[in-house]
Amino acid sequence: QVQLAESGGGLVQAGGSLRLSCAASGSILTINTMGWYRQPPGKQRELVAFITGGGKTNYVDSVKGRFTISRDNAKNTVYLQMNSLKPEDTAVYYCNAQIMTRRPSGLGDYWGQGTQVTVSS
Repeated sequence: QVQLAESGGGLVQAGGSLRLSCAASGSILTINTMGWYRQPPGKQRELVAFITGGGKTNYVDSVKGRFTISRDNAKNTVYLQMNSLKPEDTAVYYCNAQIMTRRPSGLGDYWGQGTQVTVSS
């Protein structure tokens, strides 16, 4: 079994910053791509950013220059540093990871429980 535990969400004023963390634990062999998605109220979930096992990153246009995704492979953790936050960044943010597990053996797609980010104007 694998669990993804997110932390760091909260309420912040526009222009402020938050840092989200997501730690994977369990029967892990390797972690491939890790990413962050978000789901604004009444809207569909969208990809915000991802980082490959080799460290390559990609961002949705709306967050480029404001958000930075990074990972600590020794800690099986991915981060999302969010600066210059806007009210339209308000959403539930979900961590996602592609993980090769020992038991059961195989590659799976795992999700965190979500953390609320609210940006007030």
